[in-house]
Amino acid sequence: MTEYLTNYMNKTNERLSKCSTLPELEKILAEHMDKIAFMQHERIVHFLVTMMFAIILTILISTLLFTQNIAVLILVTIMVVLIAFYIKHYYFLENTVQKMYKVYDEMLAKKEILSEGTDD
Repeated sequence: MTEYLTNYMNKTNERLSKCSTLPELEKILAEHMDKIAFMQHERIVHFLVTMMFAIILTILISTLLFTQNIAVLILVTIMVVLIAFYIKHYYFLENTVQKMYKVYDEMLAKKEILSEGTDD
């Protein structure tokens, strides 16, 4: 997903910089809105999974404090590693979606400029 989003953002920025007509910009804008919706959904799913892992980790740590079982310690270690990767990925998704919002604002500004040029 990280590579997909990075490639998409690079292509979109390139397309936006080369875009010079209103119909072309409308097409890019519609595609971008779809991608924003997909990534918002992806972000919500990853947030929920991360929270589920955090709750399970809390339960395992509580269990470890009361039982001091080596098997639970191994599970806690595995969960800490997993949640670290989920948080890293969620952080990337969150920042990328916010960048997508900024690109959307740039598209709207460019649309306004191109629309003014056709009104003359």
